[in-house]
Amino acid sequence: MKVNFRQRLFIYFALLFTAFALGIAIFEQSRETDFKTEALEEKLDIYTNIIQAEINNTTTTYVTAIANIHNTLPSDIRITLIDAKGNVLYDNTVTDFAKMENHANREEIIDASKFGNGSYIRKSASNHHPYLYYAKKSGSIFIRVAMPYNIQLQRFLKADNLFLYFLFALFVVSILVIHRITNQIGASIKRLRDFAFNPDTNQITFNSDELGEIGKKIAENYHQVETTKKNLQLEKQKLLQHIQISEEGICFISASQQVEFYNGLFVQHLNQLTDIPQSNPSAILQDNLFAELHNFLASSEEKYFETLISNHGKTFSLRTSIFEDKSFEIILTDITKQEKTKQLKIEMTGNIAHELRTPITSIRAYLETILEQSLPEDKKQHFMQQAYQQTLTLSEMTKDMSLLAKMEEAPNTFALESIKIKPILEQIKSEFVEALQQKNIQWNWQIPDNIAIRANANLLNSIFRNLLENAIRYAGENIEINLTVFNEEAEFYHFTFYDTGIGIPNEAQLNRLFERFYRVHEGRTRDTGGSGLGLSIVKNAVQFHKGTITAKNRKNGGLEFIFTLHK
Repeated sequence: MKVNFRQRLFIYFALLFTAFALGIAIFEQSRETDFKTEALEEKLDIYTNIIQAEINNTTTTYVTAIANIHNTLPSDIRITLIDAKGNVLYDNTVTDFAKMENHANREEIIDASKFGNGSYIRKSASNHHPYLYYAKKSGSIFIRVAMPYNIQLQRFLKADNLFLYFLFALFVVSILVIHRITNQIGASIKRLRDFAFNPDTNQITFNSDELGEIGKKIAENYHQVETTKKNLQLEKQKLLQHIQISEEGICFISASQQVEFYNGLFVQHLNQLTDIPQSNPSAILQDNLFAELHNFLASSEEKYFETLISNHGKTFSLRTSIFEDKSFEIILTDITKQEKTKQLKIEMTGNIAHELRTPITSIRAYLETILEQSLPEDKKQHFMQQAYQQTLTLSEMTKDMSLLAKMEEAPNTFALESIKIKPILEQIKSEFVEALQQKNIQWNWQIPDNIAIRANANLLNSIFRNLLENAIRYAGENIEINLTVFNEEAEFYHFTFYDTGIGIPNEAQLNRLFERFYRVHEGRTRDTGGSGLGLSIVKNAVQFHKGTITAKNRKNGGLEFIFTLHK
């Protein structure tokens, strides 16, 4: 006969509770016996204390000392005195106790040697009667008392059965309760089973217990899953519609290389690449223009492949991903514009190389002159100094280009913190003291002492440093440089940085001041030093801090930069 879940549950709980009840019964019986034994040992310990006191207070023999207290002790008490080596010195139940065997290996004597006292129940080797022995160490001897282990003593040590009767009654009641609980659980499990085999029915009602709540939740989740499946189908339709209007040509192909789905842009891109117009997207699997794709699909060692396909003046990115079921997708993306942008970047790299070529050529020329010609020491020193100056220009240029690239490509790497501006200005001024004095330039600022913004310290320093350095190099001598906060809004500070120098004669050039390597006069940067990137760095750093910057000629002469920084 097959045992159902409710019956198995009842059997498991019944066996568990039976084992639990038996364990409690055995433990209680053992503990009660131990308690009674301890009480009896305490009584025997009192007897040994009496004997010990009498032995310590008398100068006569052990026989005489024990005879003095014999009437104060129970008549059936056996008294034995044993020395440290286990030899019997006295025993009131044996006449010729000197011939008794050595007691060093008796359990109660061993325990008394270790712990000060010990007890044990066994038959006596001398009279073959069972005793409860209790031994206590007293100086150099052991005092042992023993009570006959008779029926009266056995009854005293026997545990009371009243607790067992109570435990049995509790066991019967518990079995009945377990039977009722397993019936309830079994009914809930049966309803869950019925729902599992027929989830679409609405006739199943669950109990109000925890299992019933679980059943209701499972049913609710099932209906939610069904609703989600329907919604998923709708989302799938939306995704397919999105693919149709995507700016990428997409085609899904099965493991047997049968086209499953594609959008119109895929066929359009395919026709822009192939020599013969195609209406079937599977032509991509036969045309020799896509030989690299064919080789990738044939090898099937990797899961992803990407390459560039160029033809008829157009460039496309081709990407292929292979799925777990060996089907795959092919994506064609028109990157003709991106490739043109890339070409512009290459040209920019050429411009940078051109700017680097001048200091490098100068350094080479100076060093070759020193190495190949015999020059006076002062001339040689002059050439070495010029080469060193060109290396400084080169170092400054590469550092500035690196900073610009980092601001454009990885702005998130610059940490932000609250920074007071005035200490930065004071530090910059201390570094340019000599340059300011050489051209008799006064640099002043009018900003509040506590003005601070959330900014990157290095970039904020670059803004004011490059503006000051630009003014020192190009504004002229005997001038003033001023920095002022002329307006404050809820989110921005408005700054003006101007000099009283020569300004920019041709105002059409003002809009190009922030271009990389742009020179107002040809050769200006080479004559005065600098990387030619200072103002470009200023503009990018201001934009990093969500601000704007413009340049203009002042009415009274000089160049003025007006910029904002986000608080």
